[in-house]
Amino acid sequence: MQILPVAVWTARRDRHRRTISALIEPHLRRRGRGEAHPVIDFLFTYYSHRPAQLLRWHPGPGIRLIDAPEHARWRGYRHIDGGTELDPSFACHRRSAIEHIAALLAATAARPPQLSCFGLHEWAMVYRTEPVRHPGAELRLGRAGTDRVVESMQLRCTHFDAFRFFTAAAEPRNATALTRAGQVAAEQPGCLHATMDLYKHCYKLSPLIDSALTAACFELAYAARELDMRASPYQLTELGYPPIPIETAAGRAEYVRAQAELTRRAAPLRAALHQRCTALLRLADRADSTDGASATHR
Repeated sequence: MQILPVAVWTARRDRHRRTISALIEPHLRRRGRGEAHPVIDFLFTYYSHRPAQLLRWHPGPGIRLIDAPEHARWRGYRHIDGGTELDPSFACHRRSAIEHIAALLAATAARPPQLSCFGLHEWAMVYRTEPVRHPGAELRLGRAGTDRVVESMQLRCTHFDAFRFFTAAAEPRNATALTRAGQVAAEQPGCLHATMDLYKHCYKLSPLIDSALTAACFELAYAARELDMRASPYQLTELGYPPIPIETAAGRAEYVRAQAELTRRAAPLRAALHQRCTALLRLADRADSTDGASATHR
């Protein structure tokens, strides 16, 4: 158990808040004005972690904070021996989620990255339908041009949570019919959404995952979302997102280079998160063992 005095842990907390504030302040200002943003809002709507929750600093297991009454009031913490720390029983409570995320991360990391989807999932979500997913954002090639792009290439989406938003006409065009039950068997590290979901896995296990890793995964999700929408069928240049024209050979090459770089950045974060999950399962085992021994003595 590492014990952190007030000056140490508050410095870490404040550094975390500065990092996150720099990323989310523009979103908060737009939200205050009632303005929607077709690119960045996704990180706060599809992903359910609220900005206030993201700003909270969590030390992770094995660290006891001195004089931290706020943490003591939060779910998953306990006050013990004059300090506040994560309650090992909370890892027991979240065991099934930890096991699922660990299995998904391990399976994803074990596969070679596939870099041939070209971001066509966003195109498949508007294929042969009138409404667009982002009101106010125009289709760069128009309705007919967008449909022609989808019809000119094989859809190779491997991420169920993108595939489930395909239009009915686009679903059979995908190389594989994806299901929730088959997600662990299909996920691969080149997928932008698998990279963005590292952030989701972190906050789903909050407060068991330290905020340093959560912040790093959020920053990467931010970058992945930008690439995702630059390669999309939408015209977003006026918002500062010049298109990557994946309908051309040059555009596809540019997308693959950027996708490969995000895949490279995601690999150590995926490994770190898997290590955290493994450690949490050991923590849960020890807590279960301690509880069982206590019950026997009673």
